[in-house]
Amino acid sequence: MKIASFNINGIKARLPALLDWLREASPDVAMLQEIKSMDEVFPREEIEALGYEVHTHGMKSFNGVAMLSKTPLEDVMRGLPGDDEDIQTRYIEATVFGEKGAVRLCNLYLPNGNPVPGPKYDYKLAWMARLYDRAVELIAAEEPFLMAGDYNIIPQAEDCWDTKPWENDAAYLPESRAAYRKILNLGFTDAFRVRNAAAMNYTFWDYQAGAWNKNNGIRIDHFLLSPSCADMLVDCQADRDCRAKEKPSDHVPVWVELDI
Repeated sequence: MKIASFNINGIKARLPALLDWLREASPDVAMLQEIKSMDEVFPREEIEALGYEVHTHGMKSFNGVAMLSKTPLEDVMRGLPGDDEDIQTRYIEATVFGEKGAVRLCNLYLPNGNPVPGPKYDYKLAWMARLYDRAVELIAAEEPFLMAGDYNIIPQAEDCWDTKPWENDAAYLPESRAAYRKILNLGFTDAFRVRNAAAMNYTFWDYQAGAWNKNNGIRIDHFLLSPSCADMLVDCQADRDCRAKEKPSDHVPVWVELDI
C-alpha cells in the first residue's frame, strides 16, 4: 500500500497540480497539509472523481489537513488531543485496512513557530508536547501507526543545504530539534532517512532566490513509523519532479510503501 504526504500550500491554487499528481503517482492514501480551505468549499468532487474518499479538517485561509483514500477510512478523528481551546486545524487521524492488517494514520501540520521568541514559538513547543503525548497513547495501544506530514523541523545538518540561514529559525533551534528527537526516541523509524542515507535529499525549496534551481532545500516533511509499522516498510521516497512543474507547491510529496 502506497501512503503519501503532501503539503500542497493551498488547494485553490494547487488543485490542477494535485489532480495531475494523483493520476500519475496513484497513492492509495494521500495525506494533505495546508489546504487553506474550509470543509464546505473543499473541491471534493474533483478528487472523488479519481476514486478517492475525502475527509477534511479545514479552516478559512490558513492551515487545514485532509485525508484522501481509495479504500474506506475508519475511526476518523479531527484535532490533536490536549488543548480544547486550540482552534487551528492541523491534525487528523484515521485507520486504513490492507489485505494483511490495519495501520493508524496520523496526518499533521506542525506549527511554523516563527518569530522566535514569542507566542508562536511557545505554541509550537506546546503542540509538540501534545504530539508526544498522543504518540505515547498510540504506542500503548500496540497497533501499527505512523505520524506523517509537514513537521516544520530540520532534524539534522544534513537535512539542510546550509544551516547558517536557519540557525535562529524555529525549524532548526536546538529546543525544537530536541522536542522532535524526544518523539523519535519513543521508538520511531524515520522512513525517508532509512531509505535515503545521503545528504542533499530535501522536501522543501522556497520560492525565493532560485532555491529550487540551486537545490537550496530543507527536509521538513517526515514519515515516522512505529516499530510494528516499520516492520512493514518497503520503501520511502520523495516525488522531487513535482517541484519543477507549473504552479508547484514549495513542498514535494513524500510517500511510503507498506506491506499491508
